[in-house]
Amino acid sequence: MEYLHTLIYLAPLVFLAGFIDSAVGGGGTISIPAYLLTGMPAHMAFGTNKLSSCLGTTVAAGRFIKNKAIDLRTAILSGIGALGGAALGSHILLLLDDRTLRLMLIIALPCVAVFLVLRKDKVYEVGHHEDFSKQKTVFLALIIGFGIGIYDGAIGPGTGTFAIIAYNAVMRYDLKTASGNAKVLNLASNLASVVTFAVAGHVIWVIGIPAALFGIAGNYLGSGVAIKKGAKFLRPMLFVVLGLLMIRIIFDFVTGI
Repeated sequence: MEYLHTLIYLAPLVFLAGFIDSAVGGGGTISIPAYLLTGMPAHMAFGTNKLSSCLGTTVAAGRFIKNKAIDLRTAILSGIGALGGAALGSHILLLLDDRTLRLMLIIALPCVAVFLVLRKDKVYEVGHHEDFSKQKTVFLALIIGFGIGIYDGAIGPGTGTFAIIAYNAVMRYDLKTASGNAKVLNLASNLASVVTFAVAGHVIWVIGIPAALFGIAGNYLGSGVAIKKGAKFLRPMLFVVLGLLMIRIIFDFVTGI
């Protein structure tokens, strides 16, 4: 019964997180605080969130791949880098105590918001990646995958948004392709983190798997909207994510997480 009450609270938030994450990333800014507010230990919250987000991201990545809204080579290379980076980041996180994790999250989320709000880079709705050489593409894909993978494994919130920004601003992909590439990267980093947390015994399967069903529904609907609407929809959604992030941060401070 306790698990049922937890799921009733988590289900709509995980659904919303999945929808937003599939479109522009940043779903973790909602789902991780939601898991923490259930009262479960921080390591369990991070691990169980990784399980539900991983399953949801699998569906979203599949839809982008099916609709050919990705650069498969870049996505695979970034995924390889993300596997190693996320495993390293998750191992680092497991070394921290519960209180440190909660404080780290409260500090990290405002920093993510400030970075995204203050950045003045142009959003490239029309891609120009064809100007990049093969060698430059391979290098950047691996570096982006590894670097963002470390962040995703150690902290998490905003990973998808950072990946989209990297693919769009650095590698000059249009927003739709950048979103597809980010899904594959995020899937790889989530898989590495889930394995790491599961081996350490920090995943509550009886909550994570049902919650994942709502995350899958959110990811499915969100990725479909992103594919159909494209950049005109994705660009304003970036700012919606930021607004939700700040609301979540303020609530966390008021409730004293």
